[in-house]
Amino acid sequence: MSEPTPAELNARRMWDARVARQPYANLPDSGTPLSIEEAYAAQEAYWRLAEPVYGPVAGVKVATTTKVMQQLMGITHPCGGAIFAKTVHASPARISKGSFVNMRVESEIALNLGTDMPAARAPWTAETAAQCVAGAMPAFELIEDRNAVYKETRATSMIVDNCWNGGVVLGPMKKVAPGDVIGVKGRQTLNGQPSGEGNAENPYATLAWLANLMASRKLDLKSGMVVITGSVVPTFSVSPGDRVVFTVEGLGEAVLDVT
Repeated sequence: MSEPTPAELNARRMWDARVARQPYANLPDSGTPLSIEEAYAAQEAYWRLAEPVYGPVAGVKVATTTKVMQQLMGITHPCGGAIFAKTVHASPARISKGSFVNMRVESEIALNLGTDMPAARAPWTAETAAQCVAGAMPAFELIEDRNAVYKETRATSMIVDNCWNGGVVLGPMKKVAPGDVIGVKGRQTLNGQPSGEGNAENPYATLAWLANLMASRKLDLKSGMVVITGSVVPTFSVSPGDRVVFTVEGLGEAVLDVT
């Protein structure tokens, strides 16, 4: 048996910590900090460990889209990770907070791909990416940050930990034409009370960014995949008994009940 690669070792460290429900910690220093490219190589090795448990990759997510988060982590760009098939839940969804070390939630716009987005066609633009979208839906991303201290978190270690994705909740899909979801307004309620609102900027631009990230790793996005495009409302914490509803103009609503 061959020796594990550095990417496989880093993936195993992060995966084992997650399975053991340990508080999040950056990967230990080994003299030379991980590069972004090395972090994504380790993330792919992490996927191989996760897939027997959570199913195949069924989509992708974007993380660290705000300047505040980027500055905290010392980067100037977003990051990306995978969504696994067994962690995709249809709305209305009941999710146990106890199944997470620390569950946080983001209200987002999700896109469903109607055609493949092959790496060979990169670079993708918002306009070309929009042509690949079959539909859109309101969604929640379920974050598993394992009580990370954000100001101490290194982006490269978070990338290896699959950008903390713990699943998604998807509202009903609605067929959309290119441009339909640019700037749409989303409103969120928590236990029946308004708890945030915002506008999606350009989800197609986010899709293009993610497709180009995958292309840089020689990976294709496939028809049927789900792409979540960044929080419309700031990330928030939930408690058992909470009901969160996210309503998006022209798309409908997603409902999450926390148990």
